Amino acid sequence: MRMDDQSNLVSETAAMQTGGSEEGRQQSASPRRARKQRLATPILHFLSTQAFASPFDVNMAVDAGFKVVIPHTNASLEHTSGLVQDAIFSRPVEYGCRTGLFIGGKDALLAVDMLAAAQAALVPPFQLSAFADPGGSFTTAAAMVALVEDVYRARTGRTLKGAHVAVFGATGVVGFASSIIAAQCGAKVTMASHIGVKALKPSVRAGRGRFGVDLEPVAAGRAGDKGHLVSQADIVLCAAAAGVRVLTREQLAKSRRLAVVADVNAVPPSGVEGVELFDRGRLLDGSGVASVGPLAIGDVKYKTQAALFRSMLSSRDTVMLDFTHAFAIARKLVRGRPANT
Repeated sequence: MRMDDQSNLVSETAAMQTGGSEEGRQQSASPRRARKQRLATPILHFLSTQAFASPFDVNMAVDAGFKVVIPHTNASLEHTSGLVQDAIFSRPVEYGCRTGLFIGGKDALLAVDMLAAAQAALVPPFQLSAFADPGGSFTTAAAMVALVEDVYRARTGRTLKGAHVAVFGATGVVGFASSIIAAQCGAKVTMASHIGVKALKPSVRAGRGRFGVDLEPVAAGRAGDKGHLVSQADIVLCAAAAGVRVLTREQLAKSRRLAVVADVNAVPPSGVEGVELFDRGRLLDGSGVASVGPLAIGDVKYKTQAALFRSMLSSRDTVMLDFTHAFAIARKLVRGRPANT
């Protein structure tokens, strides 16, 4: 699905269906049912494919308004349907909108599959809402691309359509999600891996088959490979592991076309030399390259994730949220505050 279709946060959500009886229809429309919805305890079931549930995500959910958060660890795709139906059948129909499912872990494609399985498991009029954000990657990627888009427009007057975007750390969940988002915005995306092209093939296949975008995989394990890729890019997104220096000042300086570089790594050393934590359009020393730093990204990521959790609680209909919805929210947040170039 193209990003143009994502302007409304709940554009893809399924409408709530009431029971077939006249009594059920009357109850659906009654103020009494609305009051019950408001009074129902907000419960979130946290499906993590890891051995633990992320404290970050638990805290975010509680602060957004969920009163009870139940972790289900080592969860898998085959568990999803049963857990969803256990959750929906145990509560009155009018409580459905106050029941949520959060999908964590570290596998982007598995999270998307589990979200689809959750939606397929619903049995109207019983419902719940679900939100996939494995390792915080979807909201982080959304925040990074939204900020980069804003800074790039301020620097060049152009949108991401047709821009050459190089993504380092592309085998990770943030790198994958940011690649898809940028490509759906019309960018020409090159995914770089330090361990070879083979590791990127599943992402390239998923990009074309699931999301309708073409991604170019390249090997970038050597300094020369990185330098060449940077020299061909308008934008560089660095989503490599924490504390790993990926690009140097010298490699950036060799590019005559590079306009914006972003780095999600907040652990020293930075992924991109010269990028500072709170950068939001600052020009790197002695260059015309604008920088977007990890804590600027983190601020938008935090607000995006909180907004998506709140949307689950405020909606009277089922919503199924992924990185496309995260990007729609992040864009709105970023556009409310201009880049400080």
